[in-house]
Amino acid sequence: MPVRTGRAEWRGDLKTGNGTVDVESGTFEAAYSFPSRFETGPGTNPEELIAAAHAGCYAMALSNAMAKDGHTPTRVAASAQVHLSMEGGAHIEKIHLLCEAEVPGMDADTFQTYAQDAKVGCPVSKALASVEITLEASLLD
Repeated sequence: MPVRTGRAEWRGDLKTGNGTVDVESGTFEAAYSFPSRFETGPGTNPEELIAAAHAGCYAMALSNAMAKDGHTPTRVAASAQVHLSMEGGAHIEKIHLLCEAEVPGMDADTFQTYAQDAKVGCPVSKALASVEITLEASLLD
């Protein structure tokens, strides 16, 4: 099985320091800082990277499950909202997945079953199982 690597380097203290994150493939590198994580400053942060990973994993898992059963989607668009709470110390409180899909010939109830199963079954959801994960999924015509 493949092993994927992400890297981070932080320089300085929490409030005035800064850092960079990147991935082994070289396709992504970004700066991050206290303002980009806990305020609205420029740069990325760990929570939005988790959100992107979760959305990507979910969209692939949902597409795969439907296609395996003969329902190849035209499109699956997913996003994830990672809620960072400061109450009781910084922690990820919940993740809300949003999904829109176009799946020719599929009815809404069947789609919801696939959508819920993918929410629980995608590898990133499994890794984040200690966090409440909610889902809002829509089948488009």
